Amino acid sequence: MPDDEVIRRIEKDHARFRDLVRGRVRDDLRRYLSRGEMIGKEGDQVVSIPIPQVELPRFRLGGQESAGVGQGDGDEGDPLGAEPGEGGGNAGDQPGEHVLEVEFTIEELASILGEELGLPRIRPKGRDRLRARKVRFTGIHTVGPQSLRHFRRTFKQALKRTIASGLYDPDNPIVIPVREDFRYRSWKEEPLPHANAVAIYMMDVSGSMGDEQKELVRIVSFWIDTWLRAHYGNIVCRYITHDAQAREVDRDTFFHTRESGGTMISSAYKLCADLMDADHPESDWNIYPFHFSDGDNWSSDDTQEALDVVKQRILPRVNQFAYGQVESPYGSGQFLKDVRSAFDKEEVVVTAEIANRDAVLDAIRAFLSGGR
Repeated sequence: MPDDEVIRRIEKDHARFRDLVRGRVRDDLRRYLSRGEMIGKEGDQVVSIPIPQVELPRFRLGGQESAGVGQGDGDEGDPLGAEPGEGGGNAGDQPGEHVLEVEFTIEELASILGEELGLPRIRPKGRDRLRARKVRFTGIHTVGPQSLRHFRRTFKQALKRTIASGLYDPDNPIVIPVREDFRYRSWKEEPLPHANAVAIYMMDVSGSMGDEQKELVRIVSFWIDTWLRAHYGNIVCRYITHDAQAREVDRDTFFHTRESGGTMISSAYKLCADLMDADHPESDWNIYPFHFSDGDNWSSDDTQEALDVVKQRILPRVNQFAYGQVESPYGSGQFLKDVRSAFDKEEVVVTAEIANRDAVLDAIRAFLSGGR
């Protein structure tokens, strides 16, 4: 069989296998959405997902009525060519599970997510920010680098000069270009507009927010990032933690810090607004603040101050403001009621309750279904 035919068959089989795996992930989307281990396998552009349900292909021997290799005495499962070795532990009576890790690109994951949750594509707002430049060839110049020399134009110019000077011999049509004959492609750089987006993640890290609550935030944040990256060529993530005070931190600190102080939500919202003022003007950026808390705030006065900051400094400038409340045995959960009461008519304000891993899918749908 020709090599190109073998390659085509392999590519066809690979595509069929990926369709099978994609379908399996789609069927079990709720379970995969809530798995934290796959996030640990995230690369720059791909994510590895363990697929235990997909059986690996294997050979099966024929029946005893046919002769051939492998048809001797023995039962199915007997070792070949060696005595059984000594192993640790007791024998089990259940079949093993094959775990296959399959890599998905961010775009593929976002596509599956959008299809299954019925998410509309995001409509970026504001003018685009210049991110790159494109080279376009626009004409011919008499000077330039040798790599851009235009052979046809150079030969044509040399031929015209040779004929005009009377040196052209039809019986011996030799044309030798001189320096003045050379022509070069000219180019122009054009700006490529590219929409920018910033996701500002805020999280309460006071003593009432435990490891399980932070894991839920990490999972939801991963899928939010996945969806946003599928729509924007340039996305920046900023992270703010807060107890009684707010501070900007890196991603690792964001998900692993735990404090024992009180909670003043207004401090996080003020810092978020300050970052927007300093680095992310709404004319250039699509802005997505996300806040996660167990809903326990220091006082009703601070709650009112926090809501005022959102109304006056944040909402007029963002695509969407999202508040996710994780369930905690120590949190009162009151802040979610306050947000819903204050912004019940604001379409750009979305809220979600994240009681456990089963609620992750519903939270993601709530955060992303607006298409903003």
